[in-house]
Amino acid sequence: MSRKLGLWLMLFLLLLTEVAAQAQQATEGVHQPPKVLIIVRESMKPGKSGSPHQKTESAFVSAFTAAKWPTHYLAMDSQSGAPRSLFFIGYPTFEAWQEDNANTQKNASLAAALDKATIGDGEMLSGIETSAFVFREDQSHTAGVEIPHMRYMEISLFHVRPGHQADWNALVKMYQDGFKDMPDVHWAVYQSNYGQLGDGTFLVITPMKSASEIDKGFGDSKKFSESLGADGMKKLSELSAAAIESSQTNLFMFNPTLSYVGDDWKKADPFWQTKSAAPMKKAETKPKQ
Repeated sequence: MSRKLGLWLMLFLLLLTEVAAQAQQATEGVHQPPKVLIIVRESMKPGKSGSPHQKTESAFVSAFTAAKWPTHYLAMDSQSGAPRSLFFIGYPTFEAWQEDNANTQKNASLAAALDKATIGDGEMLSGIETSAFVFREDQSHTAGVEIPHMRYMEISLFHVRPGHQADWNALVKMYQDGFKDMPDVHWAVYQSNYGQLGDGTFLVITPMKSASEIDKGFGDSKKFSESLGADGMKKLSELSAAAIESSQTNLFMFNPTLSYVGDDWKKADPFWQTKSAAPMKKAETKPKQ
């Protein structure tokens, strides 16, 4: 009996090991949103977007590539609104952001190259702004995605009325509950911590593999409305009116030429295997201010 029990125990442990290995493989490609997100927004002068901007940005990626810089960033171009580019840099903490900025300045050759690149890039820009955001996991919904395979981001910006944070929290909870049975729906929420947007500003970020997901979203919205029912939609409308002072939604397309990504992204998807990528946008210590 003891031998049989030992054999069954061994087989059971082997089964657990296999299940654990399969679970790990299933989540290896999933990237969780960074705790701290730095966003640099560059607004283009008329006629300076596209290839003129890509040319000046290539000087930054060349500098970071030569320095083998460990911090990477994702760049995207606006598909709606004014011509502009966004650069996302993620950090685990604000301290990590500080250390990255400090290390950049300590590297004399890198700092000099960035200074030179900034002069050329400045000729393309009508404005530049840096903001810092904090990930709100409690308000997000299945936020982890295989980001190297994504191509677009839908970004919604919400200004919450002062004193109506509770209404906003309740509104977000209704959306989370309404979409809980739709596994393909995902979003990450970030709250503004530093910058001109103010503390009551929230970003709802939805990465997409293709624009076809926009079309699919109309069907998901219909299912969402049906799940809430008439009374639920009325409550949703009331909370929206009470909580939201203003909002806007825009679409951005990933730009591999302007991005500075790691080898893991390049191995995951040939989309990122470009000869040139963009600068690592730094607030405060990086010349792109």
